Amino acid sequence: MDGSSEKKLELFDVGQCEEAYQMGFLIGQRFSDLIQSRVAADLILQQQLLPFAGTAEAQLLIKSLCTANRQMFPRYWDELLGTAAGSGIPTLHIILLNFRKEILPFILKKEDTREEVTDDDCSDVLVVNDSMAIAAHNEDANIALIGHTYLVRAMLPNGVSFTAYTYAGELPTCAFGFNSCGLAFTLNSVPPTQEEITAGGIGRNFISRDLLEATGIGDALSRLHSSNTSVGHSYNLVDVRCRRIVNVETASGNRCSVHEVGRTPFFHANMYLHLEVQQVQDENSNSRQNRAAQLSADSKEKVLSILGDSVDKKYPIYMTGPTLYTLCTALIDLDEQTITIYEGNPVKKLVSYALPLF
Repeated sequence: MDGSSEKKLELFDVGQCEEAYQMGFLIGQRFSDLIQSRVAADLILQQQLLPFAGTAEAQLLIKSLCTANRQMFPRYWDELLGTAAGSGIPTLHIILLNFRKEILPFILKKEDTREEVTDDDCSDVLVVNDSMAIAAHNEDANIALIGHTYLVRAMLPNGVSFTAYTYAGELPTCAFGFNSCGLAFTLNSVPPTQEEITAGGIGRNFISRDLLEATGIGDALSRLHSSNTSVGHSYNLVDVRCRRIVNVETASGNRCSVHEVGRTPFFHANMYLHLEVQQVQDENSNSRQNRAAQLSADSKEKVLSILGDSVDKKYPIYMTGPTLYTLCTALIDLDEQTITIYEGNPVKKLVSYALPLF
């Protein structure tokens, strides 16, 4: 599938909302068509999550997820409810979209491969040296997400604003974002085995929504260390003021490992690299990791060429289907203090947005 029919990525400035429900409602209302279209097209939702939601096992799991996340993050829970109301989509559907990473491991899959149930994979190149400090990120998702994303800019009551690349119907953000404190981040999913997962823990969408309010890397790390995550995730934290990038891998039980990015370019796909966790082997991720290790990343152009690489036809770094698709590429430049979002292969440098980080 090609992206030629994809509409231009839209940026919606919500402005300042005193109430979290109002912010969610305005986002849901503004993008109701996209959210409804995504719900209809999302086969993982329609064929796996919704049927599973009718079982007794799922109802217990969903109830525990809702209770834990509502108690820890009541404002973000209100945002979720507002998004459902504003979009006209049943609340259960919005809950399932936001907790898909926390629910899918518990759905019995007899013959599925991991890729058939994967709805997002991502690749990142991170480097901090004397000549450049950049975090570059491919946002890879299931083809159902093509044309079903948007940018949200919001002002919090405390005066901090954030901008986040958002999947239709989900909390900002399961992808990447930044705020006016100079903190930015990108995300990579990771595949812990079911035994490593805490049923009914905190969802990754709620944790990354919380990161949008962090005042810097120290605050972000504190939030991740106490996040009580259900599944775990990989976070690439960028502090523009300190010219610093760290990769943080998390797992249930508040396990956390921090890697400081320096002169050696750091590539992260979708496997744990430094946190000791039992994980499902992902051939796609391993292939991308191995291919990136063969390529130079000593300039911004070469970093973009890594993320645009498709030499491995089965598992390319830049994806064009049939299951996974690179929706966009984000380049965070700490020295220029900008984030540039490219559509299409980043080698072609087709800029969708170039935004100041402050």
